[in-house]
Amino acid sequence: MRFHFSPKTPLFALSSSSITSLCLRPFLPSAPKSPFYPSLACHASTGGNLRMDSTSPDPSSSSSVSVDSVADGLKNQSLREHDISNNNNMNNENKKNNGKLSLEDLNWDHSFVRELPGDPRSDSIPRQVFHACYTKVLPSAEVENPKLVAWSDSVADLLDLDPKEFERPDFPLKFSGASLLAGAVPYAQCYGGHQFGTWAGQLGDGRAITLGEIMNSKLERWELQLKGAGKTPYSRFADGLAVLRSSIREYLCSEAMHFLGIPTTRALCLVTTGKFVTRDMFYDGNPKDEPGAVVCRVSQSFLRFGSFQIHASRGGEDLGIVRSLADYAIRHHFPHIENMSKSESLSFSTGDNDQSVVDLTSNKYAAWTVEIAERTASLVARWQGVGFTHGVLNTDNMSILGLTIDYGPFGFLDAFDPSYTPNVTDLPGRRYCFANQPDIGLWNIAQFASTLMTANLISDQEANYAMERYGAKFMDDYQAILSQKVGLQKYNKQLVNKLLSNLAVDKVDYTNFFRALSNIKADPSIPGDELLVPLKAVLLDIGKERKEAWTSWVQSYIQELVASGISDEERKASMNSVNPKYVLRNYLCQSAIDAAEMGDFEEVRRLLKVMERPYDEQPRMEKYARLPPAWAYRPGVCMLSCSS
Repeated sequence: MRFHFSPKTPLFALSSSSITSLCLRPFLPSAPKSPFYPSLACHASTGGNLRMDSTSPDPSSSSSVSVDSVADGLKNQSLREHDISNNNNMNNENKKNNGKLSLEDLNWDHSFVRELPGDPRSDSIPRQVFHACYTKVLPSAEVENPKLVAWSDSVADLLDLDPKEFERPDFPLKFSGASLLAGAVPYAQCYGGHQFGTWAGQLGDGRAITLGEIMNSKLERWELQLKGAGKTPYSRFADGLAVLRSSIREYLCSEAMHFLGIPTTRALCLVTTGKFVTRDMFYDGNPKDEPGAVVCRVSQSFLRFGSFQIHASRGGEDLGIVRSLADYAIRHHFPHIENMSKSESLSFSTGDNDQSVVDLTSNKYAAWTVEIAERTASLVARWQGVGFTHGVLNTDNMSILGLTIDYGPFGFLDAFDPSYTPNVTDLPGRRYCFANQPDIGLWNIAQFASTLMTANLISDQEANYAMERYGAKFMDDYQAILSQKVGLQKYNKQLVNKLLSNLAVDKVDYTNFFRALSNIKADPSIPGDELLVPLKAVLLDIGKERKEAWTSWVQSYIQELVASGISDEERKASMNSVNPKYVLRNYLCQSAIDAAEMGDFEEVRRLLKVMERPYDEQPRMEKYARLPPAWAYRPGVCMLSCSS
């Protein structure tokens, strides 16, 4: 599997076919055939830089109340002056007894603002922000009797936060941004990105405000971020707010993905603001007022590919920021790379005609790029395994930690359709459809590698090697996942290819099929007319010809099961541990949203509890594993826009 990274040739030459063609498209002649391989956007090897039109910063003065002054005031505030002083003795006792902390006792650190260049201004006027990684800005969303909708005890545990803190009467005020947490130093991050394959220039946190980093008792670093907390300099023409509809989806899916075992940002809590926000959900000229909300997102870092791209695109002195940002990321999030030594002998031949060698121990940035490529490949393979489609895989939505980030118009496959996209704005070309995700991940890695080349951090050979590792890692992980899903110890390409083809032809429910497959017995003596009985509930409305196709596949499958020598009971347990019974289908989200918009949040909480145990049978919860009802196919349920 070879890649050649040069501005003079097409970006990718993945042998004779793309990654997607290796795992999905050959089985599906109706799938889109546009793998989206545009030329390199930033010709690093020739010294060129991305150009974009931008205006000079507005020279107006900073806001009258600075972030620093507010933060310092809160930090030095006496606990006796706090509104909930009556609870302090209890909180202090909890801290002593179980190691859990009150909000006032959280161990804040602010390495991002301490170690990286910031915007000298702290107002939220939309503008181009130059030579800076962030702008300090205060949350500004208007609230009126905010309410706590949902919360995660497991995320609180990551922060060493006492779950009793959720009961505080001022908790919704603090996590709507109306009352700043003591010790927080809020800021919005500056980044750019490619959107639908086109460089979009400066983007940034337009409605997300990071409060800072919490260091827990394990010395893990966790950033707290309020999404929907108000305008920032990166809001452009938007209001910086979020609606309850999209906030519920982000909150539920980030937690559901975690419990599926897929790397993701987390969500501590969701609060309503008590105010309405106007949104044109389908961009069709019919806006409506929706309840406002704020999600507290939690991640070890919110750095994205676009965090580096914006500075490389501007060239000049900003190329130094790319290096500083890379050093920061390696120091805090990839410390093992900082500590590599020559003795580890991480040298690899690139396979080029000149037999070039990439020595990862001689260039930490190359080793870092390779690890990001591999983490990204592994993440995408896991998405494909559970049938998850992100919907907006722009480079500003790609985490350097290999996390699922920025939940917008996502969707899990119902009927298996590789061309499925949950994003109505992606319909014309289906760039971000399910089948294209592996290719898009590679495309995004190439843009990231190009950025580092522009900053002279890696060579073209090192960039090529990172992309090669993406391809190899994806195929290794994807094949391992598919083998586990069908209960085999070794990947059987022919068997899996035929299975995926059958699933696509008959539009079989992806999640329910693999769960039902574990009921097949490794018994070659089963009569032919009984082979499909275990799959009866998922093979719906298929005719005689298709029954014969499925019977033939099951016969081949049983032969493989017999050869594996694994007992039916052991295989079933193993398959059910990787094939979820419950995934966050869009219609389930919509049912919870409909109830929440009427003031009933119980379905949100109930759905969260179900998604916390996706691989368990959960008696009496079977309705959450049902196929979508007819109403689920109306616009706004299975197809969504980015308006949120």
